[in-house]
Amino acid sequence: MQSDTHLRMGGGRALTLAFLAAVIEGFDLQAAGVAVPKLAPAFGLTPAQIGLFFSSATFGLILGALGGGRVADAWGRRAGLVLSLLTFGIFSAATAFASTYEQLLILRFLTGVGLGGALPNLVNIAAESVDPSRRGRAVSIMYAGVPLGGAIASGVAMLGLHGGDWHSIFLVGGIMPIILAPFVHSMLPPLAVVKGQARSAAAAVSAVFAHGTFVRTLALWVSFFLGLLVVYLLLNWMPQLLVARGLERNDASLVQLLFNVGGIAGSLIGGRMLDRSRPGLPVALSFAAAAAALLMLGLLPANVGLMLIGGTLVGAAILCMQAILYGVAPQCYAFEIRGTGVGLAVAVGRLGSIAGPLYAGFLVARGSTPSDVMFALVPITILAGVTTLVLLSKRAVNPN
Repeated sequence: MQSDTHLRMGGGRALTLAFLAAVIEGFDLQAAGVAVPKLAPAFGLTPAQIGLFFSSATFGLILGALGGGRVADAWGRRAGLVLSLLTFGIFSAATAFASTYEQLLILRFLTGVGLGGALPNLVNIAAESVDPSRRGRAVSIMYAGVPLGGAIASGVAMLGLHGGDWHSIFLVGGIMPIILAPFVHSMLPPLAVVKGQARSAAAAVSAVFAHGTFVRTLALWVSFFLGLLVVYLLLNWMPQLLVARGLERNDASLVQLLFNVGGIAGSLIGGRMLDRSRPGLPVALSFAAAAAALLMLGLLPANVGLMLIGGTLVGAAILCMQAILYGVAPQCYAFEIRGTGVGLAVAVGRLGSIAGPLYAGFLVARGSTPSDVMFALVPITILAGVTTLVLLSKRAVNPN
């Protein structure tokens, strides 16, 4: 097996490239939300069609995570990331030239495949770019790029920097990864499993569920599902819930922007917690803080200043929680199956990203208030914390 030492020699360079790719990923993930206010009237889309447009990318993310993780083990992390960048770059740019609703759906699905394939590779590159004792911190630095990219997309929308034109968002989101891909290819080592130790897809999946790794895999999947359920419910529903509480739409959008900004700081904090010699207590406190922040946001009056503070704190706490999960995932598997293991976990997490918005819709349809929705997330967050603590007790920090 190729040693991680090759990558650690250029660890700063590798982490920088992974961070830039994560920023672009975060931008592209929220590009559709930024474009929809102009795109929907241009195509005459109904609310149901808009929902399907969003969902098409999510289903692509699931397929991409499965494929991207497997490519990472079979062809190397570098090849997996380059392929993913080119995929979501090409299809994001092509979305700008779509002329029918059906083309929008297909192109957004294919963009999602590329976006989904990038994340398992980014997680593994970040983890393998540093000494094992600093893997959590490295992954959290990379992951902080995702909310930063989302904040940039939200800022572009709020300031009208895209000129009110939905095409430009997808063009910019497509050009950036295409430009970055050659730098990734030329500046990163391949990080590939040597042929003698490479496993088939079936063998790799079997190893993920083997006796020594089954409990870790199960705990990781539950944590990812619950964590992304909370994250994507908030990303999709927070503006609407805040407007329902009495805020102006522009103020609600600003709260959403600060949610992402808070998430950048929270991501960095989460990685530092994970690298402590005894991470159990600080990790438990971070999940408790996330639950408390949700309670606070549900109890605060509809005051713009208080909501801005509350949204920032919730973003910091929730994305701190998510950074911890991304940081611990590569520590659960040996090098030769790490891509497959992380890819499967990310795919399961994407199921949570589908369930979250649907869960909020179900609660609202039953007459739940915006505060009730926030309160409903508290036990989910606590359960995610419990399974994460189980995961920490069972993880096997692999030297590779």
